[in-house]
Amino acid sequence: QVQLVESGGGLVQTGGSLRLSCAASGSVSGINGMGWYRQTPGNQRDLVAFIDRIGTTNLPDSVKGRFTISRDSAKNTVYLQMNDLKPEDTAVSYCTAHRCGLEYWGQGTPVTVSS
Repeated sequence: QVQLVESGGGLVQTGGSLRLSCAASGSVSGINGMGWYRQTPGNQRDLVAFIDRIGTTNLPDSVKGRFTISRDSAKNTVYLQMNDLKPEDTAVSYCTAHRCGLEYWGQGTPVTVSS
């Protein structure tokens, strides 16, 4: 019922920046929050950033000061601005939306940081 389309991934050098976008469509009413996770080599998805309906954000200490999550409610789109990228940030980044107790996921967009 919720479709998510990510864009903006790519290849950058250490210290570079990328801006990811995630556009939601379908049953967008009732979405309680949207955010970003990244897939690690251990096959787990770790939280990168999350923003809820009232604008409260949640980012782990590992990315605070480098990453910023924002949204454009009129476009049903969430953004992740990533600055000062490091090789350990290399991962597939997945957008998620939470609605009615369910999690919806995009297909992922790759982020590769070269040294």
